[in-house]
Amino acid sequence: MAAERGAARNTLLAYRTDLEEYLRTTDPVRADAAALRAHVAGLAAQGFAPRTQARKVSALRQFHQFLARERLRPDDPTSLLDSPKSPAPLPKPLSEAEMDQLTIGAASLPDRQAPVAMAVIELLYASGLRVSELVTLPAGALRGDDPMIAVRGKGAKERLIPVSKRARESAAMAREGLAKRGKGRPQALRWLLPSRGAAGHLTRQGVGLLLKEAAKAGGLDPARVSPHVLRHSFATHLLSRGADLRALQTLLGHADIATTQVYTQVMEDRLRAVVEEHHPLARLQAGQPRER
Repeated sequence: MAAERGAARNTLLAYRTDLEEYLRTTDPVRADAAALRAHVAGLAAQGFAPRTQARKVSALRQFHQFLARERLRPDDPTSLLDSPKSPAPLPKPLSEAEMDQLTIGAASLPDRQAPVAMAVIELLYASGLRVSELVTLPAGALRGDDPMIAVRGKGAKERLIPVSKRARESAAMAREGLAKRGKGRPQALRWLLPSRGAAGHLTRQGVGLLLKEAAKAGGLDPARVSPHVLRHSFATHLLSRGADLRALQTLLGHADIATTQVYTQVMEDRLRAVVEEHHPLARLQAGQPRER
């Protein structure tokens, strides 16, 4: 996973946990299809969500395929194993007005938090970055007036994305404050958004908490706001304003266009809701009087 596929650190940690759970109860060299089905049934009994079950089954499949390739066992008992089915979750973006509220809330935070919160919102919403991509941006990511930055995404794949002037200014201001607080520490020079923590940069959890503080300050429900919601909002708002799906795929760093196409369904649902709420015939069908 690490050497051949370039899997992200969090993916490796998740797969390691999944395999350790499996190996505590099962001998992978002798396990047959019945043993694997029993293991998967146990996941459901433990209350794991279908999405989590599917990831754990994926870990087992890849592990047993590896064992077969390496001739550590003659067959792959996962070949007939069914994966738990789960409905594809639809993104739940904020509206453009709610994004304005979030930005206002971020600006009203205490002096030490406000510049960082503004930079985080600008970079996530204006560029569609994943939070893991944001926190690991190097200090030299924003060079001069170059409107493009190189981002290393999933699978160590690199892509160029545009960054607005406003986002660049917010990031520069945040970095200046964070670097002063971490003066004398090597990591203050390495990352765009440095931190005193062990990683040397802001963490995903830290970014999430900061966004929730901005949401509260802006009068939004903090439960609706997360780094990934800002990425969804970026994609949905671009698409609603006429962006090309292929261009959006490139900006988001999706390997498969099918992953990007989920946003077209979001737009279809929203357009249907608009018609049902405002079209005269829809109002008549709902038993409401026609406005004159």
